Amino acid sequence: MSSTAPPSPQPQASRAAFIFILVTVLFDFLAFGIIAPVLPNLIIHFEGGNIARAAAITGYFGFAWALMQFIFSPILGAWSDRFGRRPVILISCFGLGLDYIFMALAPSLKWLLVGRIISGITASNISSAFAYVTDVTPPENRAKQFGYLAASFGMGFIIGPAVGGFLGNINLRFPFWAAACLSLANALYGFFVLPESLPKERRSKSAWHMANPLGSLTLLRSHPQLFGLASVMTLFYLAQQSLPAVFVLYTQYRMDRTRRRPGTRRSRRQHQHRLRDPRRSLRAPFP
Repeated sequence: MSSTAPPSPQPQASRAAFIFILVTVLFDFLAFGIIAPVLPNLIIHFEGGNIARAAAITGYFGFAWALMQFIFSPILGAWSDRFGRRPVILISCFGLGLDYIFMALAPSLKWLLVGRIISGITASNISSAFAYVTDVTPPENRAKQFGYLAASFGMGFIIGPAVGGFLGNINLRFPFWAAACLSLANALYGFFVLPESLPKERRSKSAWHMANPLGSLTLLRSHPQLFGLASVMTLFYLAQQSLPAVFVLYTQYRMDRTRRRPGTRRSRRQHQHRLRDPRRSLRAPFP
């Protein structure tokens, strides 16, 4: 039996790899938070100051980003099972950095939407990050390590909007450049320090059967008692995510705030919500 068990990860390698995953998650959501306060204002700029029209388009942007997450999160997870965690994580970080540069240079609203769609695809590496932690962490320590990941989620959301609001008050494009620098620096850092966690003998021969984004519905069919819980959580997220989508536009329209103020207010609100409910740090974000 012992000959078939997967080898235990080396402590030093596991620690260095886990630190990189923490930094990856932190930088991913820090970059996400940085652009949150300025993206609606950039849309307003492209719409010639029409806040009502910009509010609708901001909703479309959020829907497109979330749809890409829904579709590509299981696909990237399947790819990481087939080809390994390291290439999927590094390519996602590098692609996200290039996409932020693309958005910083976007000359029109259509190109900005294309960039946001690509962002939703390349930011879908969280499933691979969690799988990496599972690979390098003994079962008795995984709960603690996942708790650290949750803290990285929260830290990125708390710091990001404040930094984005400050940079956006100087120039609307600065937060995108800052997010690009963070993502590219993370990819470069990981290229040198991140080892592969999934040996070739443990990889899936074909993981496409797990790439179906609707595959989770089979779990609901096999466990009918979960349907009520899933319905409640769907309604919860529907109500919870409506505020971030319009917060910047609302404060600017009603209170004539600068971009810096909505960013700091949003950062403070994220911090307060996580103090009231620490489990929020484990939930996937939506713009």
